[in-house]
Amino acid sequence: MENILYSILLTIVGLSFGIIIMLIINKLKLVKSQKDADKLIETAKKEAEKIKRDNVLDIKEETYKLKQEAENEIKEKKKEITELNELIQSREKSLNKRDEMIQEREKTLDQKDKDLLVRQKEIQEKDAKMESILKEQVELLEKISGYSKEKAKELIMKRVEEDMSKEITVFIKEKENEAKLEADRKAKEYLVSSMQRYANDVTNEQTVSTIELPSDEMKGRIIGREGRNIRTIEAITGVDLIIDDTPEVIVLSSFDPLRREIAKTTLEALIKDGRIHPARIEELYDKVCEDYKTIIKEKGEEALFELNLTKIAPEIVELLGKLHFRTSYGQNALKHSIEVGHLAGILASELGENVALAKRAGLLHDLGKAIDFEVEGSHVELGAEIAKKYGEDATVINAIESHHDDKPKLSVIAELVQIADALSAARPGARNDSLENYIKRLEELEEIGNEFPGVEKTYAMQAGRELRVIVKPDEIDDLTSYKMARDIKDKIEEKLQYPGTIKVVVIRETRAEEVAK
Repeated sequence: MENILYSILLTIVGLSFGIIIMLIINKLKLVKSQKDADKLIETAKKEAEKIKRDNVLDIKEETYKLKQEAENEIKEKKKEITELNELIQSREKSLNKRDEMIQEREKTLDQKDKDLLVRQKEIQEKDAKMESILKEQVELLEKISGYSKEKAKELIMKRVEEDMSKEITVFIKEKENEAKLEADRKAKEYLVSSMQRYANDVTNEQTVSTIELPSDEMKGRIIGREGRNIRTIEAITGVDLIIDDTPEVIVLSSFDPLRREIAKTTLEALIKDGRIHPARIEELYDKVCEDYKTIIKEKGEEALFELNLTKIAPEIVELLGKLHFRTSYGQNALKHSIEVGHLAGILASELGENVALAKRAGLLHDLGKAIDFEVEGSHVELGAEIAKKYGEDATVINAIESHHDDKPKLSVIAELVQIADALSAARPGARNDSLENYIKRLEELEEIGNEFPGVEKTYAMQAGRELRVIVKPDEIDDLTSYKMARDIKDKIEEKLQYPGTIKVVVIRETRAEEVAK
């Protein structure tokens, strides 16, 4: 028990001693730390003072540098100001000199103005004297010559006009002869080449407007009970049926050639079928219309294929197909257009122009004829509008607009299309005309020739292709006859519309006659 107490006591003593030693050690560490801290503080104070001294020195140096720079800048500014002052002074001096010079010039100009006024007065006085002298001279000349000033001027102008008229006529005659020789040579060359490369049958057709019937009994069946069949046919087709006393013949009448053709085909189909009543008429008419839509498209595509053209709007192809059922003076409009396309392409190849574009313009030049009986306006205007609507080339549009000289031609191709159009229309037998129109054209030609003074007789020859004008030899001389031929030609072009060309021949003949007795 004592040992346990002794051990406990020793443990307590050991612990107490250890605690005391630890407190002593901590105290010693605290004292040392305090000393180290004081030492560090002292060192920091010394370093702070050193840094402070260094900073003060740096600030002083920086201040000195800034002061030096400011002084230098001030010196430079002063120098610049001095130079500017000197420049201003020199400019002031030069301005003063200029002012002096301007003042001197003003004085000089004032003096010149005064001198000019004096001279102007002198000139006016001289002009007045000259006018009075000239007036006296003119009056004296009028007294001597017996002519007034206006009369003399009129005589001189008349003499000059006569002399110049003869010289101009001679010049025109010479130039026309030169141009004719060159034009004839070139025209023959191109036309012969065109004719060699394109030869086709004459595109002459007559509009068929009659249907032959197998018997008069068929005429009655077409009329129907109380005329119901004929009324149905006229109402559906839009074509008038003329049934007269002519045996076994029915005449169709319509301004629309396509309607007339459809009606003709429908009637022929009804006659072959034999069953003629309103329901059958409507059925066959619908079938024929569908067939003609296909035919129209095929005709348009055949025209494109023949001319080797592509990229044309389907609507234009359909209109081209409709031209197959349109005639002009008996000439099939589509065949005429194809022919113009061929001729324009050949002429374009000879001249080095765009052949495909020339063919395209030639084919489409009469496109408006497909609808000119349906829509108000000329076929030229309608054709140009259609071409613009479907994006045709500007050259093609201008060729359509100008092929009858409605608008000026803007390209060589437009000229070629007009030439090809005239060639196609002027071929012998290509077109026919009524006797009334033929006689009227001849009378108009002769009237134009007879309007000119000095004309004795006028004759229209060769079906209106030539106009022969016989003049009075004592009133018209040889040179004036050339001028008259040109004037008549211009008047014909201005007043008349005609296919092809008209040749004007002015004939002057002088006969010397004596009778021996």
